[in-house]
Amino acid sequence: MTHTIPEHLLRQRTIRVAVIGCGGNGSVIAMGLPYIHKALLLAGHPGGLDVTLIDGDVVSPSNCVRQPFCQAEIGLSKATVLVSRINLFWGVQWKAIPENVSGSHCVGGADVVISCVDTKSSRAQIQELVGGDAEVSYWLDLGNGSDGGQFVLGQPRNRRNARRAMRLRTAAELFPEIVDSTRGEEDGPSCSELEALERQEPFINQTLASHALALLSRLFRYRELPSHGAFVSINGPRVQPLEVDRGQWKRVRWHGRLRTATQ
Repeated sequence: MTHTIPEHLLRQRTIRVAVIGCGGNGSVIAMGLPYIHKALLLAGHPGGLDVTLIDGDVVSPSNCVRQPFCQAEIGLSKATVLVSRINLFWGVQWKAIPENVSGSHCVGGADVVISCVDTKSSRAQIQELVGGDAEVSYWLDLGNGSDGGQFVLGQPRNRRNARRAMRLRTAAELFPEIVDSTRGEEDGPSCSELEALERQEPFINQTLASHALALLSRLFRYRELPSHGAFVSINGPRVQPLEVDRGQWKRVRWHGRLRTATQ
């Protein structure tokens, strides 16, 4: 089976993208999206991407080890720092919201929401924001542990997607435990430079985010996908795709496990 991109995303004005979380995965995603934007414009798309980065965190000393921030940026908003760099280098006018995501940020009006958060409560809030009366076409969620992770591109059950016969299942639908904070949260962000290195293998964020960006790029370039995510491990290394298939969704739903800690 294959999934085909909705035609309105290819014909309409700019594609509105909201990236929630600008840490290990989110920063790599943010810096990779300009390549997709430029490719879309060269292919004749009317507006490419219009991206908003949302994150209430500020740069800490431990972020300067695994994330693309420097000592001079400690205390500054992650979202603002990244958007300033991207706008200056690429000549775009993307936006930053240096706050934790909430209903006031109109996430439900985005076409694509990309979540790179590290708590179940945050994912639960995003699930609520992209569902119901929202107009979100796709929700791409990334999560990782110390040496592997996954990314899942889904179509939230909302006003736009509810009647699609082969609606892509979201990460939260396949793995309800990632939005169930009653089961406890994963370990929080690293609190020291040394701990940041010891708790996570090098380049896991770059590997995972690059695969997710490649999936988005393929969707816009070829207009269809045979898989809508993958499980990635750098021990091996190996990648297990998540096929567009109801049977696999059922097997994954009951037997799979998803990594939820990212930053």
